[in-house]
Amino acid sequence: MDIRALRPEDLPVLHDLVCRVFGPFFEESFRPTVSETVFGNRHGDWRGDYAKLLAEAHKPQEGRVAAVAVVEGRIAGFVGYLLQKDERHGEIDIIAVLPEARRHGVGKALLDHALTALKAEGVDVVSLGTGGDDFHAPARAFYESAGFTPFPTVSYTMPI
Repeated sequence: MDIRALRPEDLPVLHDLVCRVFGPFFEESFRPTVSETVFGNRHGDWRGDYAKLLAEAHKPQEGRVAAVAVVEGRIAGFVGYLLQKDERHGEIDIIAVLPEARRHGVGKALLDHALTALKAEGVDVVSLGTGGDDFHAPARAFYESAGFTPFPTVSYTMPI
């Protein structure tokens, strides 16, 4: 496995990857739970939102870094993280691993890569967030196994 910085030519592959990884959340978990008004307002263009996120994900001069994991010549996952140097704080913004690459160390390698890079920049504390629904249960277990401490929150949304 090779972990390297995101390149502009990776964007179409990464967009397909995040749509494949997170599509089930948006379409099978979030959408059926909330009204169509809420879904449309918050995540109606989730595919487009990911295209925008990915286009801005790797701007090291602005404290945003993204790296990809390449396994057997194919991108198997990626991580995006934020560096807040003045606060000595980092944030894991996104980790996505192809379903067939899970449980093979790709996510751990990406997380370790980000944590090592953030520590090298003088970061003392790293945060991340994930969903509390069933879809995100494997992510929560992964983060807790890596040493992150969960703090539950509740987010409410309604149409008016």
